[in-house]
Amino acid sequence: MSDKRTPPSRYVASRRQLLGGMSMLSLGMIFPGLASADTPATASVNTSGLAVTDDSVTVGILHSITGTMALSETGSVEAEKLAIDQINETGGVLGRKIKYIQEDGASDWPTFAEKARKLLENDKCASVFGCWTSASRKAVLPVFEQYNGLLYYPTFYEGLEQSRNVIYTGQEATQQILAGLDWISREKGAKTYYLLGSDYIWPRTANKIARKHIEKHLKDSSVVGEEYFPLGDTQFNSVINKIKLKKPDVIYAIIVGGSNVAFYKQMKAAGLDLSKHNLMTISVTEDEILGIGGENIAGAYACMKYFQSLDNPANKKFVAAFKKMWGEKSVIGDVTQSAYLGPWLWKLAVEKASSFDVSKVIDASPGVEFGDAPEGYVRIADNHHLWSKTLIGRARTDGQFDVVYTTPDLMKPDPFPSGYQ
Repeated sequence: MSDKRTPPSRYVASRRQLLGGMSMLSLGMIFPGLASADTPATASVNTSGLAVTDDSVTVGILHSITGTMALSETGSVEAEKLAIDQINETGGVLGRKIKYIQEDGASDWPTFAEKARKLLENDKCASVFGCWTSASRKAVLPVFEQYNGLLYYPTFYEGLEQSRNVIYTGQEATQQILAGLDWISREKGAKTYYLLGSDYIWPRTANKIARKHIEKHLKDSSVVGEEYFPLGDTQFNSVINKIKLKKPDVIYAIIVGGSNVAFYKQMKAAGLDLSKHNLMTISVTEDEILGIGGENIAGAYACMKYFQSLDNPANKKFVAAFKKMWGEKSVIGDVTQSAYLGPWLWKLAVEKASSFDVSKVIDASPGVEFGDAPEGYVRIADNHHLWSKTLIGRARTDGQFDVVYTTPDLMKPDPFPSGYQ
């Protein structure tokens, strides 16, 4: 994957004239930043004051490692660190090893904005890999745009956004919400839906899009209930009783973080067998099932673009490397894999641009391809989202998913679908 480049010819000529057969080590002492033939001069690849030296480049990692969202975001941190280690093992980026500064958003949106400002203004990070919830992304977005930073955002989300300063490595609504609803309507003959979500931007907007699709595009279909719960809430018995009374064909659940543990355990305790009742989630991955327990969610459907059980060579290598680094009991969910893509896509864009300068990396990003992605081939679109496939998985008792459907082709990202705004 490396895109090796030589120093400018004027330096090569002066070396030959002045130093003849001296070693590259000696040359590096005389010409800082030119210690090897594939390491371009720092002055040529960093013209905007970023934290780039002759042998290193600093990036930021910004996720919740405390608070209710830590259950979901820890895997993203682990995946980003794995990618950085692997990139460093293969020579780094433009001949420089990646260093990272990690900050904790602490499941608090103002804290995310504060830490983003630190990483960009004080630490001069060349890029940042981070956020999970749309609330945290919305909180940091003005900061990245103000300081011309570059954020790689890994979570599936509601769409309706496009920023020059963000690369969205997860799915947007047409690739997940609409595709999943179309599948369950077609395959299960579903007509009635009960919408659930945590109470913040993503679940509310996602369910708004879902409701429009159900009522306007799925024949003879309707929403029979819709409710939201504060982040971290653990009391779901009341809504479970309403679901049992309404008997919807599909329970459509967008509950996030630690609340999932209580929700699925209480569902099972109330006698709702998900092998007999259709539940589709776009928020539960293998990461969350570690806390939920596979026996409490077995039978549920999830619409994602990645499952750990995918059978392809790149994913097998990825899973093996992840478990070697983080332990055999660790699991990998959709967002974790999307987080892993971030450092690799950044490396490819930097090398395409021949520069760490954020504006140049942004301009080089559309069209960047990553053929060795664990999910399969992906490509950055002009709108900064990824072309990727959509999958439906059914949860097993062991916490993994059986893939029951895959779109035959890559889905074009469309963050602003007509009629859903």
